[in-house]
Amino acid sequence: MTRLRRISAVKPGAQDFAEAAERHLDDVHAFLVYLTGDRSVAEELTAETFARACERWRRYDPRRGSARTWLCQLARSTALDHFRAEDRRRRREGRYALDVPEAEEHGFGEGLSPALETALSRLSAAEREVLALRVVLDLDGESASRVLGISTTACSTRLSRALQKLEREVSAGVAA
Repeated sequence: MTRLRRISAVKPGAQDFAEAAERHLDDVHAFLVYLTGDRSVAEELTAETFARACERWRRYDPRRGSARTWLCQLARSTALDHFRAEDRRRRREGRYALDVPEAEEHGFGEGLSPALETALSRLSAAEREVLALRVVLDLDGESASRVLGISTTACSTRLSRALQKLEREVSAGVAA
């Protein structure tokens, strides 16, 4: 018996959650990989996202958006909490750390063509986030804007600017 089926057997109304979780697990994980640039961190955040989703499932309102959109909103909140905690941890450790150089971390877009990898690394977190939602996860503008907590117009503008910037960066990288 899978973990999700055990949950649905214990919690009333959890069958709908189990089905939504199974259906959207890969999308949420992919979104978190793009946000974090690290598969192991994304796996941890995916688990945390679905733990939160299970606790909050009764608050999900399908009239306000799809389960996929709701789960991506939770994933984004979970990732932001993680980034804040990591920032606090790094500052705290920085106060006490010796002058030891840090190992290079692999970032967003690793494994792609060098020009695209470089171009993606030059985008802001907000630009990468909108690209992940709209292009990678193929969310519509309304759903992506809900996840980001911005208007549909702002989401479209952010996507357009991110794509233009990406195109300029790739062109400049290829020309160089």
